[in-house]
Amino acid sequence: EPLQAYREALTVKDITTMCLEPSSQMVKCDLRGGKNMAVCLLYRGDVVPKDVNQAIEHIKTRQTLEFVSWCPTGFKVGINQKPPTTVPESGLASVPRAACMLSNNTVIVDAWTRLNQKFDLMYTKRAFVH
Repeated sequence: EPLQAYREALTVKDITTMCLEPSSQMVKCDLRGGKNMAVCLLYRGDVVPKDVNQAIEHIKTRQTLEFVSWCPTGFKVGINQKPPTTVPESGLASVPRAACMLSNNTVIVDAWTRLNQKFDLMYTKRAFVH
């Protein structure tokens, strides 16, 4: 129910932590298996820098992300105060805040390796070769 979803809105810490879960990844990779070169967190809606800093500190203390030693980087953050938009009649609830994470992680090599193996298999069967 949309009204219930709005009342039970997740905190900034919750949505930030959810971004790190393997089930939330667009490319199926476990970020804990590699090292990050850069992480960018993009927030929309009812988000203030203080809450973002606390969420990042929570991640750092849990040590769920590891960074490469040769690249002095951390978290880059963007905040857009406009709430996330929803399409009417879409069945998606309107929420006060949302987050998106972009990361450059060494574990992506596993996904590319799987894709390359699948391509090689299809190519040996002469799929899509005209």
